[in-house]
This record gives sequence, structure tokens and C-alpha cells, in this order.
Amino acid sequence: MSNFVYRGLQRRLVIAFDLGTTFSGVSYSILDPGETPEIKGVTRFPAHEQVNSGSKIPTVIYYDQNAKVQAVGAEAMQKEKVDQAKKEGWSKVEWFKLHIRPKNSSGKEDESIAKIPPLPDSGLLSVVDITSDFFQYLFECTRTYIEESHANGTDVWASVENEIDFVISHPNGWGGYQQSQLREALEHAGLVSPHEADRVSFITEGEASLHFALRNGLPEATMEKGEGIIIVDGGGGTIDVSAYRKPKFSDTFEEIAPSECHFLGSVFVSMHAREFLDNRLKESDYHDELDHIVSCFDKTTKVWFSDDKKTQYVRFGSTRDNDADFDIRFGQLKLEGSDVASFFEPSVNCIVEAVKDICKDSPYPISHVVLVGGFSASEWLYKKLESAVQSLSLEILRPQSHPNKAVSDGAVSSYLNGIVTARIARFSYGVLRNIEYIPDDPQHAKRSESVLYRPSGRKMVPDAFEVMLAKGTKVSDETEVSIKMWKEVTDETKSKLEAVPFTLYCYRGGKKSGRAKPPRFYDEDSVGFTKLCSVQADLSKLPLEPIPKGNGVEGTFYRVKYSVVLLFNSAELKAHIRWEENNTEQRTPASVIFFDDS
Repeated sequence: MSNFVYRGLQRRLVIAFDLGTTFSGVSYSILDPGETPEIKGVTRFPAHEQVNSGSKIPTVIYYDQNAKVQAVGAEAMQKEKVDQAKKEGWSKVEWFKLHIRPKNSSGKEDESIAKIPPLPDSGLLSVVDITSDFFQYLFECTRTYIEESHANGTDVWASVENEIDFVISHPNGWGGYQQSQLREALEHAGLVSPHEADRVSFITEGEASLHFALRNGLPEATMEKGEGIIIVDGGGGTIDVSAYRKPKFSDTFEEIAPSECHFLGSVFVSMHAREFLDNRLKESDYHDELDHIVSCFDKTTKVWFSDDKKTQYVRFGSTRDNDADFDIRFGQLKLEGSDVASFFEPSVNCIVEAVKDICKDSPYPISHVVLVGGFSASEWLYKKLESAVQSLSLEILRPQSHPNKAVSDGAVSSYLNGIVTARIARFSYGVLRNIEYIPDDPQHAKRSESVLYRPSGRKMVPDAFEVMLAKGTKVSDETEVSIKMWKEVTDETKSKLEAVPFTLYCYRGGKKSGRAKPPRFYDEDSVGFTKLCSVQADLSKLPLEPIPKGNGVEGTFYRVKYSVVLLFNSAELKAHIRWEENNTEQRTPASVIFFDDS
């Protein structure tokens, strides 16, 4: 990986935004023809001294009552800004990334998700607007950093400002609709135009973390036997779990299990602590300082907690702060170690369960678990995971080189030299289509009242689910999945061929419905299906096959035959239309419009 040489013809800049729930960062690389690119991180931001977060800044924005940005990142943590915000009635927006999340989460996380702070209720700001403002801020900070930290920095920036590509990382569980929101935010920020789709690419946080781990501390020898490794990216909002292996005699990697994403990151530990302390201090004079006490817990106790048998303390005040009835002495709040451990329990159990499930289901032995992300710094998390998987003979690794930079550095690394060439489908994907009515089929007979009639006189049963890509299928960079389609039109309905929609469905059933595989018909488990996207195709230029009068009950009609081809090989779904004309295969790109998954 380190020997990669940029073969482009002109200098370019690639910028990776790691939009985190609580902290965000930027990495970049300047690509010079014939040179080996170097990955760098933006390590200076305005007012960065206000926070102790390595190379990241808080994902926080203050807006005034007119929805105008007043402070972002570390600047929003300055005391004068906080005081001004209270005085002038500004809105503090944080954790907004979680509002982009897929809305069809697993039931066990519903309680945690319900506690996510709402967006400002003014109605003036959408999550795309807020993300756009934050992206614009990160971009300006990146430009300033390059101009100030590189020799002849102003000239360096001028040489690349019109040749910039962006890599946006996102949790494993995010899909096309979330990517469309992130892309829209980049466009609103003025960083790309709607016609520059190729300047933006996406990568899952799990895959980005694999790239980082390989560059920072994962011994290459651990992968030489073809064994698997599990990457656990513990972030502020999400925990992403992925599994990969390097096949023998190969320089590339493949995913070996469906990736997972759980909304149980470190902020939810803080949520549990807040609930506990809110109840504990309800009758205390110090209840008004709850926000400050939780903030102190976040910065110290949560990070260094490692023993549930030892008493824990949250230092939040001075020696004059005392309330013996509530275990507050000399500015410190006393907590039982077992109580602090309970704040971590849902997140710890989630990771342990995910790791054990992958080890059980993986077709390959697992040798290592690699912990990255800000949450991985938790000594308690590391200790509990190490203990839980001891019987599985797994080695737990934590890269020492700024684990909170894992995602942004890894995203740039992937752009430069992507090494993952095969991924596992997380769900089953397919289409609802009309199938030939067979009277003797019981499933058909029970749907006889919904039978459709085509111009040709054919009787069709609607809403049969045809799988195009099954859950658990390995998809390589060259893999295409397709489905043959046809459409019948008359002279009066030919115009409808100019915009023919093809709706792709995702079947997420499984544990909730008790089904291991998708049902034969949509109505057998309608709640297990989600409309993923609409593929818009123009079929008006395709050859029409005339069917002579007399063969159809409605006179002359035409049939158009084509295939919808989907590419699931990368983080982004792509599609095109394929057909035969003069014994030659023809193709044309198709637009993909993702549905809001709520």
C-alpha cells in the first residue's frame, strides 16, 4: 500500500470528511503525478485548544434565531460563545448526524434512538442544511490549514482548488438514501455541482477502518494464512462491526460476513449516565449543574473507568461544593463502580454479541479483533471485550496511532488504493413483478381477484417478489446482477416508454418475521420490505417488437424487451439498462432515485 504511485496527469487533491456524531475530522492527500501520495490530517482548527480531542473538533453548531451560523466546532465551546448563546437565544445543534440515519433500525435500539436530541423546531433548518454548513466549515478549515502548513501553501491551494475529489465516510448501516442526503449537503455547501457525481465517493466506516488498521499496527503476518479479522469501529453515535480476510497469495481483501451497524456508541453511555444522575440528584441543590456534571463524567470518568469493584468519582466543582446526602464532597460526586458499569452495559453487550455471531457464522476462522474509533479508548470496553472473547482464542488489538483518525485516514487510503474487492450483501434485494397466472397454483388461486390483463390477453398475478441479490451473497467488483423485463404498449401508450420506473425493494425480514428467506409474494410479509430506490429508464429509443393484429385482444400492440442491470460492488448502487439491437448488446446509464426510508 505504501508503494502506491499516483499515475494521473495533473495534480489533484482528495479530501475525506469524517462526520462524527460528537467529533469530526478531515484527512487529505495532494496527488502529484509520478509521486507516492502522503496522507495528512488537518490538526489545527479555530479555538482547537478548547478541546482535548486529538485531531478532531466537536460536531456542534450554534444558530441564531434567523438560522444563521454563529459558531462551529471548537469555537462553539468557548465560554464567551456559550454565554452569548444563552443571552441571545441561539440554538445549539449537536448529534445531528443521527437524524440522517436509516429509520428502520432494530427494535433493541429504539429506546436509545428515542433519546436523540431533536433538530431546532423553528422549521428553518433541515438536517441537510445543517450538514451542509458543517461541511462548508470543514472545507474552509482544510483550505486554511493547507495554505498555512505547506511551503508556498497559497500556491499549492491555487494549483488544486479546481481539482478536488471528496470521500465521505458513513456508518455501515447507511445506504443510498443517506448517501443522497450527504451528496445534497455537499452541493448546498457549493463544494460540488449536481453534474459532478464522479467527484464524490462514499465508503463505510468499517472499510475505512480496515485501511487504517493495515497502515497502523496490524501485523501483515496475521493475515497471511487467510484467516479473518473483525474491525470494531466504536464511534460517538454508532458501533460498526465488519469482518474481512486476505485470501492466500492475494494483495486484496474480501468481506466475509454482512457488516453491522448499531446505534449504541459512546454518547449512549453518557445518556444512561445522565438518566441515572438526573434521578440521583433530583432533590439536590446540584441538580441545576447536571449538564456540567455529565460533561465532566464524559471527559474523565467515562474514559478512564476500568474496574466495577472500585468507587468512582466525578470531579466537577471546588472544595466548597459539598452535599453529604448525595455523596458530594469537596467538588466530587461519588459513584459505585457497578453503576458506572451499567451505563456501558448495552454497548458492551452489543459488541460482544456481534463478535461472537461473526465467529460462529464465518466460513473462515477469525484471528484478531481490531478496536478503532474514539470509543475504543475506553479501558472498560477493551477489558470486557477481551474477557468475553477469551474462549474464542482471539487477539484484541488497538492501533496506537490516533485511533480517532482511523476513518478519515482510512477513507483517503481507500481512494488512493482500494484493497477491498468483494463485499457481502446485508439484505436481499429484488423487484415486485407480475407473473403468469397458473390456475392450479394455490398461491395464484388465492389472488385470483387481483389478476391483471395485458394487451396480449395474458393473465398476470401482481406483486411476486423476485430476488436479484440474496442476503449473504459475495459481490465482487466485476459482479453485475440483472433481471429481464418487458413492457407491452399500444400506439396510444407508446409515450409512456420515455420514463419507465423500476422499483427496487430490500427485504429486511429475518429475525423480526421469523423468515430466513424472502417470501414468494409481497403481502406475505409486507412489513419486512422496504422500497429502496426507483431506477428511471428511457425506453423510447429501444426497438419495438410489433405483435400482429389478432394475437391480442386489444388489436395491434408492441413489446419492448430489456434488462435492468445493477452494480452492488461499491459503497454506491449504480444501474443501467441493457438490450439487444441488431444482434449487438447495447447499454445506457439509468438514474437512481432513492426513497426516504422512513
